[in-house]
Amino acid sequence: MAFDPDLVRVAFPGRRVDYYETIGSTMAAAAKVQDHGAVVIADAQSSGIGRYNRPWHSAPDAGLYCTIVLRTDPLPVLTMAIGLAVQEAIARFTGQSCDIRWPNDLLVNAKKCCGILTQLHEDRVLAGIGINVNHDSFPDELSPIATSLRLASGRPWSREQLLIEVLRSIDTFTQLSQEAVLAAFTQQSSYARGRRVIVELNGTEVRGTTVGLDPNGYLLLDDDHGRRHTILAGGVRPCS
Repeated sequence: MAFDPDLVRVAFPGRRVDYYETIGSTMAAAAKVQDHGAVVIADAQSSGIGRYNRPWHSAPDAGLYCTIVLRTDPLPVLTMAIGLAVQEAIARFTGQSCDIRWPNDLLVNAKKCCGILTQLHEDRVLAGIGINVNHDSFPDELSPIATSLRLASGRPWSREQLLIEVLRSIDTFTQLSQEAVLAAFTQQSSYARGRRVIVELNGTEVRGTTVGLDPNGYLLLDDDHGRRHTILAGGVRPCS
């Protein structure tokens, strides 16, 4: 069923809501929007992007693909705050408990169901969010690592109502202090502390155990040789 943007507009009178049946990328469209809180939604994307400009699988009528325009202080932990907001919205609406893989991938049963990408564009932040909502299958190359809320719960969900919950949570979490975001993330993510992971650093795979976050929200890792590393970007994977 096609996305109905009017349901979102009724829930947020005065908020700009742009909707496209098909678009290259909601991030590219949102870059032309100035209004704080505006949301650009697509029922399908032909050129959806994830971290490191990787393509994001954007099946029509199945996922929630949107970008939110934020005129806010681009705190180093803003991406983490948005991840926490989406985690809370999914739990509140569907009852599904998501883990957060630092810094902002949401996992259900150890498989990715949501990706978040934030970009600073001129004087505003563009927060791109892709949630696998009603997918009943994935391409062969993604099926081992991806899931959807429908696959996890056994039932479909309203994408419009989920977006409404996401927007409400983002409005709340982006008002938190940096210290509050770091504390919440440490509590809500199994990757923040005591997790065995593998990370690619300068072209080399490093294995170790996470030991928390630094004051800017970067991940601290003690490798298997006793050296401490500060992880500045994603690409963290679990290992034994």
